[in-house]
Amino acid sequence: MLFKSLVQPKKNLTTVREDVTLEQALDILEDSGYRCVPILDETGQIFRGNIYKMHIYRHKSRGGDMSLPVTYLLKNATKFVTLDSAFFNIFFSIKDLPYIAVLDEQNFFYGILTHSSLLNMLSQSWNIDIGSYVLTVISSDERGDLVEMSKIITKYTAIASCITLDVEEKDLVHRTLFTLPADVTSEKLEKIISNLERKSFTVSEIEDLRS
Repeated sequence: MLFKSLVQPKKNLTTVREDVTLEQALDILEDSGYRCVPILDETGQIFRGNIYKMHIYRHKSRGGDMSLPVTYLLKNATKFVTLDSAFFNIFFSIKDLPYIAVLDEQNFFYGILTHSSLLNMLSQSWNIDIGSYVLTVISSDERGDLVEMSKIITKYTAIASCITLDVEEKDLVHRTLFTLPADVTSEKLEKIISNLERKSFTVSEIEDLRS
């Protein structure tokens, strides 16, 4: 589910109504400094799509009629998520967009989730500010590997965060990134690595967050 705190609400956004012309939309984009803004219906509640500055300029440079409605160059009409969308749906929906529109429970336009907000949230999962080391541990994709690795690490310290990569079916190995808390010493780190490797896990990379 999407955290509302990550969404920039409609009241804080620059938007254009679907009945404005391309010339008017370009003025709004230039004044705002944004390269893309949402298009809403005349009530300001229904998301119609996005308008990009580059598409208007391209249209204008080709002698296009600038008195056409902004919807003439509308893009991304089906690119939106809802406040209760699953995280993975949100992550892959926003992949190629500067932001994605967010709809509320009534399918009214609620706001936008920007790429930068999503990346900031993901970066927080690394706990860089309170971490000491990040261990990249390679396992052989056996059932119970994550539990076993966690048990080994938690004999010595808590785990600040954990991210698992390479989770496609064709992958024969998995990489798991463990962020260790700030109080982990180099001596404790060596013990953790030694015990992981004794159980046939490979510590392929060690990143010192304090260096």
